[in-house]
Amino acid sequence: MKSMPNDVDPFGALMVTYLVSAIISAIIFIFMVGPSNVSLEIGKINWTSIVLALAIVGLEVGYVFVYRVGWSVSTASIVANIGLACVLIVVGYLLYKENVSLHQLFGIFVCMIGLILINI
Repeated sequence: MKSMPNDVDPFGALMVTYLVSAIISAIIFIFMVGPSNVSLEIGKINWTSIVLALAIVGLEVGYVFVYRVGWSVSTASIVANIGLACVLIVVGYLLYKENVSLHQLFGIFVCMIGLILINI
């Protein structure tokens, strides 16, 4: 992502990336389930694949934009992953009724301090 030319539209570049990924995934998928089971397996897919796609595109285009404004690869990756982990703890608690322990809350607090220190 950091090596993506600045004059290319990020969504065009991601489109090509995802088209290539889709072709590779389709080949592997057909090989794994067998051609006769493709429609059966596709019929099992629900709304989560669409939401996951939106989340992935949001994360990836976010990386493009932070690199374009000058963030380093190591800093952008750490900030994004810590932020994502903290958000997923909250999502797990709210949507899936997962338990959030004191250790996890303390971890979120430590991560927030780390984010502040990284960005100073």
